[in-house]
Amino acid sequence: MYVRNQPHKTVLTKADTESMGASASIPETLDQATASSLLGSSFDETKFKDLAGEAGTITGAQALEYLNGTTRNSAFVFVKPHANTEETQKFVREKLEGAGLTIASEGTISGTDIDSKKLIDQHYYAIASKATILKPSALAVPSDKFEAKFGEPWSKVLAEDRAVNAMDACERFGLDASGLEKAWRLCEPKDKVVKFGGGFYCGLVEVEGKEPLYVFNAFFMSMRSKFVGAENSIYYFSVEWDPAMLSWADFRGKLLGPTDPNEAPEESI
Repeated sequence: MYVRNQPHKTVLTKADTESMGASASIPETLDQATASSLLGSSFDETKFKDLAGEAGTITGAQALEYLNGTTRNSAFVFVKPHANTEETQKFVREKLEGAGLTIASEGTISGTDIDSKKLIDQHYYAIASKATILKPSALAVPSDKFEAKFGEPWSKVLAEDRAVNAMDACERFGLDASGLEKAWRLCEPKDKVVKFGGGFYCGLVEVEGKEPLYVFNAFFMSMRSKFVGAENSIYYFSVEWDPAMLSWADFRGKLLGPTDPNEAPEESI
């Protein structure tokens, strides 16, 4: 079971600022400290972090909704492919409605669409951006760390086209997602993998009969393969609810439950 927060607004309009009167000095973006100070008792740290994502900020419009008391929490909840059965869909639907949430829409998204529209790549953007979306030349690779680890300049590797993202690595090596995963795992015991940051890994991948390549986040392709293709699909629920009825923290922690089922409350999904 996965969830993604869906803010209702993304920009601060002129009408918004005019309706705020004395509060019209609200910035267009707010970090956690600013949002906490501005929102006071309405501030929800868990929701802020989910809404802010990697950027670490929310928009002024989102803060405005809090101040005006018009905020409704919303989320995109989906059943992962391996669990996507009618029985599971019925169970999740009953749990969501039983908790007082409104299901605005629901339906199936095929693995073919997930693949072609790179939906799972957007969902796991921090990892996928390096694996499937961006080319190595667009990545902020710390050249000093790269050279310290691999013994050659990043600029030279890039100029010689010896660095690829995970998706291009599959094509260059002639491997599927599983094959690339196995080749990647062989790098680790050889100490040929470096972590540049959260969700940002590079490994020198070697495949017999092929030129070695520096590959970013090669492990993601195996993870991605579980969502894409004609044989896979997810079932989604777009839900809304009053935060006064259910806090974002309780929605995540008690209704859906933690990622590890062993740590989840018995009554959670």
